[in-house]
Amino acid sequence: MKRQKRDKLGRAHSNGYQAGLGGKTKEQCPYQNIGAKSQWLGGWREAITDRNMGIFH
Repeated sequence: MKRQKRDKLGRAHSNGYQAGLGGKTKEQCPYQNIGAKSQWLGGWREAITDRNMGIFH
């Protein structure tokens, strides 16, 4: 059970990162669950920072 949950949250972070690189706004987060939404926003913020610095993973 914990592994599935971790995978889902990791996927939310990755999706947020990709959304940030793609220029989406944080209001476009598709998640309602607070944990997944938090991970998505964390990935989004990381991507925005990387994009502004000219760094891509």
